[in-house]
Amino acid sequence: MEKKNYRIAVLGGDGTGPEVIREGIKVLEAVSKKYSFKLEWVNYDLGGERFKKTGEILPDSVLGELRKVDAIYLGAIGHPDVKPGILEKGLLLRLRFELDQYINLRPVKLYPNVESPLKDKKPEDIDFVVIRENTEGLYVGAGGFLRKGTPNEVAVQESINTRFGAERCVRYAFELAKKRNKANKLTLCGKTNVLTYAFDMWERAFYDVAKEFPSVKPDYAHVDATCMWMVKNPEWFDVIVTDNLFGDIITDLGAMIQGGMGIAAGGNINPSGVSMFEPIGGSAPKYTGKNVINPLAAICAGSMMLDFIGQPQAALAIEKAVISSLTGGHIKSLSAGKMGLSTTEVGDLIAKNV
Repeated sequence: MEKKNYRIAVLGGDGTGPEVIREGIKVLEAVSKKYSFKLEWVNYDLGGERFKKTGEILPDSVLGELRKVDAIYLGAIGHPDVKPGILEKGLLLRLRFELDQYINLRPVKLYPNVESPLKDKKPEDIDFVVIRENTEGLYVGAGGFLRKGTPNEVAVQESINTRFGAERCVRYAFELAKKRNKANKLTLCGKTNVLTYAFDMWERAFYDVAKEFPSVKPDYAHVDATCMWMVKNPEWFDVIVTDNLFGDIITDLGAMIQGGMGIAAGGNINPSGVSMFEPIGGSAPKYTGKNVINPLAAICAGSMMLDFIGQPQAALAIEKAVISSLTGGHIKSLSAGKMGLSTTEVGDLIAKNV
């Protein structure tokens, strides 16, 4: 029996995060009424302001509550008065690791009437997905300093890769490539010629799992070549799978070729647990409270969230509403302050179109 009630944790976060999440919730409420399911919102004030007041980033009690929701809807983390790295490590990375959100899912899709910096590339040319391993690699924080602060300082940061972690990420990517049924091609993005230990293991895991998916063509590209081809021939890609660091880099390149951070959404996925969905752009504190920030990425993240929790029709309805709103000419630009509409008006437009 299809589930009809969902508890969603809302982390509006910092800067313009609460503004874009507000519009996302507006659209999600509209589509939930249309498709007859209920969304219960549970708000948490995690972020820079709470840290400044209390010194708390992610209390264990809150983490325990987040383990019990159906999904997490995140606005943005990053506060100008908080040293970079504190909130990112203490909140974002901790959530990914504690909730075992081992897949970072990033659709790179150019929508109609959105300008890409790649001339002559159309929506049919830019439509692929990047799967980034989300809990290992250089991001685990293994390493340290020797003689810190002296002229002879040594800094070591270790990349931790396990066969278990690589294999489960690769398998998810093969399953997605098969489900998409587009080009039925999965590209492993790595650096086997230099990172001869980590990516030797990744490559072996990749081709071993490939045997289970005869309908999907396995492909390989070095990360530098991947960056070049994403710019020159993005139509070559269907699904890309890669490690944590390379995935972090190429997904931002992907955001640019699909029209910018204003439209880029992503998910931190635990396929059998609690996942978190967010716009890719930062907190943009200079636009806070001005009602000019673009909420489309947050709205698209809401669509991804619905698809994950079991409402694919409602998710598709939001995507169609975004496309029709873009093709209708009401939204002049994806840049903050240049949209031709306010943040609130964009949310109203999408909600009306669902």
